[in-house]
Order: sequence, then C-alpha cells, then structure tokens
Amino acid sequence: MPYPVVHVLFFVFCICAVAVYTAIRSLLYRELSLKDSVKIALLLLTGSFFALFPDIPAAFNFIINGNLEHCYIGSIPTHSFLFGSFAILLGTIIGYVAYREFDKAIYMGIFAEAAFLSHLLLDDFSEGGFNYLYPIYNGRISIFSLMDAGFKGNGLFMYLTKSFISVFFISLIIMMALFALNKLGFEFRYKSEK
Repeated sequence: MPYPVVHVLFFVFCICAVAVYTAIRSLLYRELSLKDSVKIALLLLTGSFFALFPDIPAAFNFIINGNLEHCYIGSIPTHSFLFGSFAILLGTIIGYVAYREFDKAIYMGIFAEAAFLSHLLLDDFSEGGFNYLYPIYNGRISIFSLMDAGFKGNGLFMYLTKSFISVFFISLIIMMALFALNKLGFEFRYKSEK
C-alpha cells in the first residue's frame, strides 16, 4: 500500500494535472475570484478525500485494533467496484450541496469515482490485484499483471486484448476526470492558428 500522501499527489498531479495547471494559471493572471477559488479548493479536497476513500478502514483499525488492515469493511472489500459506488454517491451529494445543480452534482460524483479508481490503480501496481468484481467474482484481479502478458505463451489475440484492457483502464480514469473537470468549469478547447 503506497502511503496516503502518494495517493493524493498521484491523483492531483497526474490525473488532474489540467486542473492544477488551470488553477495556477488563473491565479497568476489574477482571473480567479474568491468564489471560484473556493470551488477549486472543494474540487481538490473532494478528489483528495476519495483518493484515500478505500483506505478509510485503516484509520479505524489503527485506532481500535492497532493494525493497518484496510481492505475490508465486514465482508465487503473496500478495493472493489461495489465499494466504489459509494464514492459516486457521496461525491454526487457533495456536488449537490456545493452547486445546487443536479448536472454538476453528477459530474462531481464522476470526479470522485475517478479519484477512487486512481487509488485502486496505485494499489494494484504495488500489491498485485484486488477483488474488483466482488460480489460477482471473488478472486483477485490485477490490471498491471495484464500489462506483463507475453506474446509467445498467449497468442496474438490474447496478447493484444490484455494489453488493450490494461491501458484502457488507465485511460478511462484520466478521461473520467477530464470529462468531469470540463463540465465543472475547466474549459479545454483547441485554439486554431490564425
């Protein structure tokens, strides 16, 4: 398990690098109002919280049991898509409280889910898989072990499929964050040369 600060930094500076760039640029050019600053801070705090969301049981277990066991709440794995549905739900509630618009609330939920999935991505890289598909499939799956698929033992079709799935998962997280950020006011446009 990477340290909590690694999860937050990975999400903020790798997955949401565009938001950081836009916020810093707006600050430097003095284009940011106090209201906008509060919304950007809320967005980054929400992303940071949900980047740590799967490890919430670690804090509880450290205080109560004196260990850092963090992968289960009862029988439900916290590093699963089922538990990730709570990230979407809670992120949507936070978005609705902040914006009072259902559309923006949904995008905040998508942003929270992207943060949650970035946590799973880092933990998968360091620990080698989790019960992502619980309760449908209770076995451990590792996205990064798929990237290590060899051509010789798998054949061309299986090699290409495994390579595509692993890269697609990483791209999906980044695209979810970019989509949500775009709908929450971070505009990304191509400027044609004149």
